[in-house]
Amino acid sequence: MNSSKRARTRAVMSCLPLAGALLSSGVSAQSSVTLYGVVDNAFTYVSNQRGHANFYMSQGNLQASKFGLLGAEDLGGGTKAIFRLESGFNSLTGAQSSSGFIFNRQAYVGLSNDRYGTLTLGRQYTPYFQMVGALGPTGVLTGATGAHPGDIDALDTTLRLNNSVTYLSPTLAGLQFSAQYGLGGVPGSVANGSHLSAAFRYDYKPFAIAAGYVKLKDIATSAALGTYAINSPVNSGYATARSAQLFAAAARYTAQDLMVGINYSNVQYAPGHGSLFASEGVFNTYGVISTYRITPAVIVGAGYSYTRASKANGVSDPARYHQISLEQTYSLSTRTTLYALEAYQLARGKTLAAAGSNATSIIDAVAVVGDSQNTTPSSGPSQFVGMVGLRHAF
Repeated sequence: MNSSKRARTRAVMSCLPLAGALLSSGVSAQSSVTLYGVVDNAFTYVSNQRGHANFYMSQGNLQASKFGLLGAEDLGGGTKAIFRLESGFNSLTGAQSSSGFIFNRQAYVGLSNDRYGTLTLGRQYTPYFQMVGALGPTGVLTGATGAHPGDIDALDTTLRLNNSVTYLSPTLAGLQFSAQYGLGGVPGSVANGSHLSAAFRYDYKPFAIAAGYVKLKDIATSAALGTYAINSPVNSGYATARSAQLFAAAARYTAQDLMVGINYSNVQYAPGHGSLFASEGVFNTYGVISTYRITPAVIVGAGYSYTRASKANGVSDPARYHQISLEQTYSLSTRTTLYALEAYQLARGKTLAAAGSNATSIIDAVAVVGDSQNTTPSSGPSQFVGMVGLRHAF
């Protein structure tokens, strides 16, 4: 190769990094994919798990351990194509949190427009959770110890819908609303196995308020019902319900470092053909929450909730649950947090035994703190849970 050819080759090679940088910047301006996630492990003590105290390691307490991909492509005119794939995992063992699901938490694709809103299709959380849950107890006290008993009102991340279509409006003067429909996929019937959710949120200066509704059909058989917490002693007696209706509302007031909030939920289980209970079961929950930022790095929170079942199905002394939840967090950085959680619950009255139980149909209500103890409830009326852990987000 002569000297002139070598010079031209060097010139071309020197331009390649610049061309690559220009090309990548052009692509990144039009589309992006973000990898995100959380790893959360803790030491946990429980005073009573089916009759025995237990000290063990648990995971996903302050936040669920998960990883996900969030992507967007600019289509022009204020419109974007978007997607999210999110998977939960056990950060103590590395196992999937739901066997058989790669992206068990969320998996959807859609279009978003600044003026007209967002439309998404796939496996998604409900508008009820996204708007009301954000202002409820799990938004500040976590679901592990702060969710209402057994997460009976699905204000934590325990309710997801498959085959769902969701619309989210733009925010107009502080008001935003969303609606969702989960297709049951039953031949010959659009209604069978389908689900519906709708919610709104309004923000005005230090105030925020939200309300939402969910109607679930064919709880035991619907292909559209991805996950739903009906496995705790609070509501497992209604697992054969023909349908469930959930309504909740929450409000917050924030003044500098102090936040105070109130919340309410109503859950109704309706019997149907083949249900193991005869009359509608109703649960009402009333709650208060508060947080205070002591320093930029230290936040403390507290909450109280009271849940009461209605008199139905032969229960003359309906179940009642008092729960106190506390939280303290210390941020080592914007991504890493040390935390401590404490909660105590006291249960009174009677409830229905779970379907298939060898016990009598009416049994004593037992304590089950938050939704971290759904499968390991107390054997009696009280339960204490304490956790000290570390959460890192990426």
